[in-house]
Amino acid sequence: MKTAFRDVKEDIRRRIVRGVWGAGDLLPNEVDLAQEFQCARATVNRAMRELADEGLVERKRKAGTRVLSSPVRQARFHIPIVRKEIEGRGAMYRYALVNREIIDTPDWLRARLGLEQGKQVLHLTCMHYGDSSPYQYEDRWINLAALPQAADADFETVGPNEWLIAEVPYSDAEISFSALTAEAEVAKHLGCAEGDPLFLAERSTWFETRAITYVRLVFHRGYRMTTRY
Repeated sequence: MKTAFRDVKEDIRRRIVRGVWGAGDLLPNEVDLAQEFQCARATVNRAMRELADEGLVERKRKAGTRVLSSPVRQARFHIPIVRKEIEGRGAMYRYALVNREIIDTPDWLRARLGLEQGKQVLHLTCMHYGDSSPYQYEDRWINLAALPQAADADFETVGPNEWLIAEVPYSDAEISFSALTAEAEVAKHLGCAEGDPLFLAERSTWFETRAITYVRLVFHRGYRMTTRY
């Protein structure tokens, strides 16, 4: 019988509450915990992520997981599936792959994700539509050293956003939001004027020490983001 992530999560929570691991203590690494619970490492990873979301532990890439000195309430972030977001607004979803290429990793991307020199990435540009109106322009880079199967994936029919969520978990994410003025290429796809103000979301994800992807998501003019926590 497989150990569920909820069982792992509750066991770790009990140990923290009982003082087995006190404030500031470094928890065992995921490999050791997976051996102890006789489960997959991804199961432990998910349990740790939820405990971090709840403010019980703090996770830092390459530094491990520590018990927080005092629990804090943290906002949870779930990577959204754009298809569901559009359908949730009552619109009909349509996806189109604009361009696909495998190239040597650009220097700026190596610096951003900490990738090795001489490796290749898959670069995809895609469009997402709601009721035939432009909704989101996606400019995505996938690390082929971490996900070699992406080179042969069918991105003609399934968007990389949805494919990645189904294919690989993530342990760390870096997200930023900003405004930008539409460049010619983006303006053409989003059906706006060059120089129009647009909403930009940038996201990088890792699984443990492996960089998975970096993406720039540019939304149609007038887009408004709403979050709940």
